[in-house]
Amino acid sequence: MTTKTTTIITLVLIGLAALAGVALWNQLPDQMASHWNANDEVDGTMPKFWGVFMMPIITLGMLALFLVLPNIDPLKANIAQFRESFNLFILVIVAFMLYVHALTLAWSLGYQDFKMSAAMLPFMGVLFIAVGWMLKKAKRNFFIGIRTPWTLSSDVVWDKTHQLGSTLFMASGVLVIVGGFFGGTTAFWLMFIPLIGSSLFLVVYSYVLYRGETKA
Repeated sequence: MTTKTTTIITLVLIGLAALAGVALWNQLPDQMASHWNANDEVDGTMPKFWGVFMMPIITLGMLALFLVLPNIDPLKANIAQFRESFNLFILVIVAFMLYVHALTLAWSLGYQDFKMSAAMLPFMGVLFIAVGWMLKKAKRNFFIGIRTPWTLSSDVVWDKTHQLGSTLFMASGVLVIVGGFFGGTTAFWLMFIPLIGSSLFLVVYSYVLYRGETKA
């Protein structure tokens, strides 16, 4: 998928999300749910204006960042080699953000016969899988991927770390999807432990690879 096509599709999605909020404005409460705890209980609210527009605004800002950063990266030629994969990731993460926005609108309209974690986690698992797939394609750069001092110092360390990272993030995504069937604290731990564990392990792994390479 080209960058132009990705930009057009995501802008249309963001615009539709904002228009949906405007169309539903009179049916929404003055205070909308903004956060759910691990037990799927609402523990935070926000004024209607921000409930309707905050997520589209944040998503638009993220899109702008995703489009600008590759162009200012000193290694942007490397990013060009996996740009299609990165564009697909952009589309998935924008879709995820707007899906959460849609769930928030539905909840605030009174459609509350679902658990927020059970609704969000399967899509979040797909997002993790998309991250893993992109990592497998990623080439060394300063903005996208597993950026440690050691991966940024060596193409070999970068490639090996990202190959393993791809597998770990995809596996974490599967666990997150499974967690969606449980909900509550079980779902939280099935997301939190693999994600944090994988991230920490990959930092150490990249260091070990770098030390091995510099000693060789």
